[in-house]
Order: sequence, then C-alpha cells, then structure tokens
Amino acid sequence: MARVKYDGVIEAVRYAPDGKITLTRVYERRGAAFSDRVLLDRPALVERLKKGLKFVTGQREIFLASTLKRPKRELLGENITTGKNGEHDLLEDVPLF
Repeated sequence: MARVKYDGVIEAVRYAPDGKITLTRVYERRGAAFSDRVLLDRPALVERLKKGLKFVTGQREIFLASTLKRPKRELLGENITTGKNGEHDLLEDVPLF
C-alpha cells in the first residue's frame, strides 16, 4: 500500500461575511486510516498548517471506510487557499455547509 502524502482532507467549508474561513469539516489521518468527520475552526487549521501538516481538498467514498476520492488540491500560503494567487481565503470546488 502506498503511503499517503497528506495529513488531512477538507470536505466542506464555511466562510464569514468578510471571506475568511470560519469552520472546516475535515478527515484527519490517523496512521493508515482516517478519522470520522472533525470540525476545525480557522485557528486550529492554521495551527496544524504551521506545524507542517499537509491538507488537501476532497471527499470520502460512501460506504468504503477510509477510502477517499482522489484528493484535488493542496492548501497553500498564509491565506488558506488552493489557488496560487492567494489574496484571500478560497477553497476551490469545496462545498459550503
């Protein structure tokens, strides 16, 4: 089995009126498996990113435990974004909740 190269998968996001991320729904890697859904607010997500953990966007396969659909994009920069021109928080193709 190939080693997973990311520590978490962001499945859904909630933005504040000013465009900043307020809450994310995440699956975190726990060894070879992934956790159940975990809600991370912006400070908790930023703390994990500063520690060097890698997060990508994607979704879990229904009824297949820790199997995830092919992750799409890695988070980049000080502003939490999937694009290269990160002027503000933006996770492309991630549904709102």
